[in-house]
Amino acid sequence: MQGDTVTEQHPKDGDGTASGRALTVADVLALPVLAAGQPRVVTGAGHLDRPVRWVHITELTDPASFLKGGELVLTTGMPLPEDAAGVRRYVDELAGVEAAALVIELVRRYHRPPAALVQACRARGLPLVTLARDVNFLEVTQVVHALILGNQAETIRRAQRIHEAFTALTLRGAGPEDVMRAAAVMSGRTVVLENLVHQALVCEPSGGTVEEALTDWEARSRATPARDRAGVSGPEGWLAAPVEYQGERWGRVVMLPPRTREPARQAPTGEDPARQEPAGQEPAFGPEHITVLERTAMALTVARLIHAAPWERAAHRNALRDLVEQRHHSPADSRARCAALGLPTRDAGFVAVLVDLHEEAEGAEPEARLSHELGTAGVAALVGDLAPGRVGVLLALRTRQPWRPAAERLSRAALALAPHAVVSVGSEVADLSDATRSFRAAARVAEATPPGEPLPPDRSFHELSDIGLRRLLHALRADSRIQDYAERQLGRLVEHDTRHGTDLLTTLRHYLDAAGNKTTTARRGSLSRETVYQRLRTIERLLDRDLESGAQRTELHVALTALDVLRARPDLP
Repeated sequence: MQGDTVTEQHPKDGDGTASGRALTVADVLALPVLAAGQPRVVTGAGHLDRPVRWVHITELTDPASFLKGGELVLTTGMPLPEDAAGVRRYVDELAGVEAAALVIELVRRYHRPPAALVQACRARGLPLVTLARDVNFLEVTQVVHALILGNQAETIRRAQRIHEAFTALTLRGAGPEDVMRAAAVMSGRTVVLENLVHQALVCEPSGGTVEEALTDWEARSRATPARDRAGVSGPEGWLAAPVEYQGERWGRVVMLPPRTREPARQAPTGEDPARQEPAGQEPAFGPEHITVLERTAMALTVARLIHAAPWERAAHRNALRDLVEQRHHSPADSRARCAALGLPTRDAGFVAVLVDLHEEAEGAEPEARLSHELGTAGVAALVGDLAPGRVGVLLALRTRQPWRPAAERLSRAALALAPHAVVSVGSEVADLSDATRSFRAAARVAEATPPGEPLPPDRSFHELSDIGLRRLLHALRADSRIQDYAERQLGRLVEHDTRHGTDLLTTLRHYLDAAGNKTTTARRGSLSRETVYQRLRTIERLLDRDLESGAQRTELHVALTALDVLRARPDLP
């Protein structure tokens, strides 16, 4: 039975293997020292990705007793039994100890592989390779063993670098985000930290997107059984390790296989295509990936013990900040990340809420209290600090579910936590990608709400419809154009009152508030009508204004309101 000759392949990194990858049967067959023998793969073409732990030369009829697994067995074929049963027993013993492959030289005893040997190797999935020309087996062992030892040394150096990197992270008190980011960089794989209810708290993608990593995360995670130590499991072949301390498990860290796995280097076979075995693939994870994952789990355990805040709080906080600041790569990434945190992202409406607690609730864990309140009410939400003294909340409500009861409950909880808290609600949006717009609306409400602003009679929060002239001017009070306008309109009147000890500004306020009614102005100022007439004429002269003009009264009213805001008089109506 003839096969195609193995073509020589150029080794990577000068050692016949890709950097950081164990030497495989395909790698050994591609070495010049073996390629000179014109190797042909007869069986087991789909298993050439098996790692080669050692090379063993044998002329014994029972070589398996000297093997430990992973050996590439070299033989001239001289010791092979004559009978088919003996050949099967010979192959069964090699396969039983998990030999990597059997290489037989067709120079001395055989010129074609015995049919019984081919059938036995195919039955056990053992790669069988023939050599058409004489090969110096001793030279093969020297070359391969040198490569294996070199790989082992490099593996040790890499492991040392990994340990040093994670030790440095631990010593500087790195949080889970820093640890996961380092794991993704060192492994070249996407890593995800999840809690016990399969919510993805931190995702660091590598070579892909957050959407690809986290879409349908909970269902995929539940299909991947938990393990007591680092290992591969589940339909997608995740590498996972528990994060725990003294028997208390907090979650697990997962390393995802690459989206497209590179085929293992292998020699083509000349068998009938219908009988060829499937091509092998590079293993998704090697020893280095396991080392990175185990050290990641350890660093996360230390981070959990050092940082008192639960992982969920940090995850919500980071997700909110990314939404507000639009730091996601795409709307799909944003939806996948929030969905993986347990937030409904489809057939839902969203409303942003800002809770300004100032210094009242310092140390009172407002994030946890507000989150608990919403959870008790069955309202899905992201809750997290956006700035010192400011908590952001994104309410996620089912389609056609009113948001006001949830906002009211949240507001009352905030006021119970801090009686002078200000709760500002943004506009309702129908898509998560528009959450930024809702937060901006809530921020405009907060900017337009001065300290001590009375609450509307029917609710305990503020919204856009509450912003009138005075609150609008309060929001714009730092704008020099507002300041200039107020000064140009009323400056001379204020200066006159200051120099002469009069109070014409108050008379003007009463007059404008009374919509030009002089009788009401006199009553509010406890003045006679004649005094009011005299003061109004003085005001007209000083300001060069006609107070009978509705337009000019409006201009003065706006200027007076702006002046009150600039003087920080929130008590004024």
